[in-house]
Amino acid sequence: MTEHVAQPLTQVDFISALATSGLLVQLPQSGLLDLEGCALVFTDGQVLQAESWPIPGGGRVSLFSDITEAWRAQRGLERARDKATHADQSKSRFLRAANHDLRQPLASLKILIYSCMEAETEQERQETLHAMDVSVSIIEDLLGALLNIGQLDAGKVEPRIQTFQLSTVFDRLRIQFGQAARDKGLDLRIAQSRAAIRTDRALLERILSNFVGNAIRYTEFGRVLIGCRRHGRSLRIEVHDTGIGIEPEHQEKVFEEFFRVAEQQPARHSLGLGLNISRRLAEVLGHRISLRSAPGRGSTFAIEVPLGDVWHSSMGEVEINERLGGEFAGLRCLVLEDDRMLRDAVIALLQRWGIEVQILERFDDVPAALAALPQPPDIIITDFRLRGGVRGTDIVHQINDTLELPCPAIVITADTGPELIASIRAQGFPVLIKPVSPPSLRVIMHNILFEPELVPELS
Repeated sequence: MTEHVAQPLTQVDFISALATSGLLVQLPQSGLLDLEGCALVFTDGQVLQAESWPIPGGGRVSLFSDITEAWRAQRGLERARDKATHADQSKSRFLRAANHDLRQPLASLKILIYSCMEAETEQERQETLHAMDVSVSIIEDLLGALLNIGQLDAGKVEPRIQTFQLSTVFDRLRIQFGQAARDKGLDLRIAQSRAAIRTDRALLERILSNFVGNAIRYTEFGRVLIGCRRHGRSLRIEVHDTGIGIEPEHQEKVFEEFFRVAEQQPARHSLGLGLNISRRLAEVLGHRISLRSAPGRGSTFAIEVPLGDVWHSSMGEVEINERLGGEFAGLRCLVLEDDRMLRDAVIALLQRWGIEVQILERFDDVPAALAALPQPPDIIITDFRLRGGVRGTDIVHQINDTLELPCPAIVITADTGPELIASIRAQGFPVLIKPVSPPSLRVIMHNILFEPELVPELS
């Protein structure tokens, strides 16, 4: 066999030959002169482990073992460990920030409740109630950010791509932010468009909501403009403001978790998560977001989305505005909620929209309780967890088994576990997370009653 043995190579020559040939993509960390225990990674993904022994008369003999599978498994474990460590650190930072920032509006709310009870004039009471509403909105924003970041970290955000007209999102943004802009004396302008785009409507709306919310928060005078323009085969949706602007060195950092520019005091209640959530959602969708800004000259946040074929649009031009209450007049809504204060608040809201409200006094005999109603409901709003461990979804199923025609329902819950939310939606029920804002409830009621094709759970 000795005639088949090639001229011996030094370790240096062996490694150099592999590297020069382009086969070796990772050199031994211990250096070229020591192969003992090192791993050689090749371009085809193969990994060899080297062992070496001295031989009589000088020199060494080396044995290479294929450890590709074990090496990949180890690297996978290391990546998982690093990811878990990062997630744990991120979660700890978030909880510390949330604990700090939630305390401020809660403390304000306690004082405002006392002040409202002691108010001597109606004007003083109205002003206090308005301040309480602002505090509740702040808390709602913080809890919403917690839900969003938790879903992203868990990898539970799955886009539902469809073709729809951009005006449907613009209309909802007007409803959502119109009053906030008026309260600050800002001119909120939306340049309407009949363009059709192809993306996930809910995720796009969440991204744009963060852009618009930031624009209003950091703009003290002037206007916020929402519009779009064609950019090749895409549509570029832009949010312009005349706010304080962002320094060049901060323009990339504003998309990082928890980043807040120290001098931006108007956002003290913000966790600095909105733009990070927007960027991560854009990555899920495969869309590009960008920022143009200059200190004192405002900012423009933009996202590019693919254009869609209007003839394939799954949504028409929906007229959703502040006059929506009129189209609910005369409808009957069955409210399943055993928290008296919350139920009374929901009933008062629905009645202001012209809706006739019904309630069930008992859940142990649903057919009998339903028969006691003067007329069957047109829609049901139910809490997921009712007294006695009863699930609202189970009651809705019993109601629909009793009725000749199934009744659409909306499920409201404070539970934000992705598995629970997915299980409720899998049963065909749209879900709203507490605390529910009236505009959100109004929009989903409009869709579920008049345009169910806009509700993914019903399509």
